[in-house]
Amino acid sequence: MTKNCFYLLLISTFFTSCIPIKDLVYLQDKGTATNETTVSAVESKPYRLQVKDVLNIDIKAIDPKLVAIFKPTENSSQNGAKSESELYFNGFTVDDHGNIRMPILGEMNVIGYTLEEVRVKIEKKLLEEYFKSEANIFVTVKLSGFRYTINGEVGETGTKTLFQEHVNIMEAIANAGDITTVGDRKSVTVIRQTPTGVQMNDIDLTDVNVMKSPYYYLQPNDYIYVKPLRQKTWGTGQTGIQSIGTIITLLSLATTVYLIIKN
Repeated sequence: MTKNCFYLLLISTFFTSCIPIKDLVYLQDKGTATNETTVSAVESKPYRLQVKDVLNIDIKAIDPKLVAIFKPTENSSQNGAKSESELYFNGFTVDDHGNIRMPILGEMNVIGYTLEEVRVKIEKKLLEEYFKSEANIFVTVKLSGFRYTINGEVGETGTKTLFQEHVNIMEAIANAGDITTVGDRKSVTVIRQTPTGVQMNDIDLTDVNVMKSPYYYLQPNDYIYVKPLRQKTWGTGQTGIQSIGTIITLLSLATTVYLIIKN
């Protein structure tokens, strides 16, 4: 009877505590058995600026002296590269009213605009009020880094910054050290602040069709949360060997207690 109970406990713990390989593999084709899969990803929509965004605005002309007055004072490093802190302090922050404040040009409303729309708006104002077309004004507008926050079962939590225009959730997770073994890849939560309010959605990273989701491509200031699997709460082990070790420990403890009580 005792032996049967042992086998039953061993089998049940083994199957309930081990994490199946299908829960760990990203982007599986769950609909077909072929090795080749073609998925058309959803085209990411242009990001529309929100409060607290920081813009990096650069104005160039044939004669650099002509546009020097329109730029903030910069203290770049010797090799010309700018650190993240320099980009922040020399950038233009969108205030609570949706405005940025630039030298000479003054306050300019940018809330809800795309980066391209802001570029056109600045360029138009410069040509209308300060320069002729012969000056060859060239304006670039970028975000001072693509920021997102990630928390939960990943290698390294916190707010991350990537210096690229488009970031998908796979890149964001890789940049955070990947999801741990006990992280739930089937239900990753993306929380997004939009002009109409906060949106929250769970996506399954083990399904290749996640690339069709509007949350596959992140937007600046997105928050990602990776929930733990139940195996972490149970504490019975992530693999079969760990589970067997846990069972042996429990049985040894039970045997010790039984002998103490019996004696």
